Amino acid sequence: MDEEFWQLRWRENKIAFHENQPNELLLMHFHHLGLQAGDTIFVPLCGKTVDLDWLSAQGLRVVGVEFSKQAVEEIFARRNLVPEIDVFGQYLRYRSGAIEVFVGDIFELSKDRLGKIDAVYDRAALVALPNTVRGRYARHVFDLAKGAPQILIAFDYDQRQMQGPPFSVPSHEIRELYDDLYAPELLASRAISGPLSERCNGSENTWLLKSKQATHSKNKWSE
Repeated sequence: MDEEFWQLRWRENKIAFHENQPNELLLMHFHHLGLQAGDTIFVPLCGKTVDLDWLSAQGLRVVGVEFSKQAVEEIFARRNLVPEIDVFGQYLRYRSGAIEVFVGDIFELSKDRLGKIDAVYDRAALVALPNTVRGRYARHVFDLAKGAPQILIAFDYDQRQMQGPPFSVPSHEIRELYDDLYAPELLASRAISGPLSERCNGSENTWLLKSKQATHSKNKWSE
């Protein structure tokens, strides 16, 4: 991953991917994760997304990881919180209430540091990565979360329209990346909207990733 690229984006405030309201697709499809108050959700490459606030308001413990210290500090500043900050291995860890965020490289993060994860929410992580890294990322997050279900939001557009990020990760690539790990289910597809629609035309796809073992058990009991 190109850490300096993302650090520069944050320093120059080139963060058009940031939304000021909870993501509409998260609100629409969150229930598919089947979470209960007290469960833990992992948000990789979380930036300063307000989705963290919404998730914590559902009674969840929310754990994120992010390269940019600036972004992490803004998460707590907008909530008027003074986080507890400690050195945790090679990370700085920011904590307050139900939100905990690690500052550093996601690929250096271990499941022992994260603890038990009940679900993953990926809105802007996979699509931020070049195709040479996505396979490693998909496997790493699967291992970190021990196969917990995921809501994944991805874009599908002609990559010749723009260089990215966010990159185009079409349906066939989602299946190539995750078929060995999950049974990917396309929950919804809609036209790309917002600032990104000014740069490209295509679809924004919401996926539910559940382990094949869990899917098989569900089908077995429903027979």
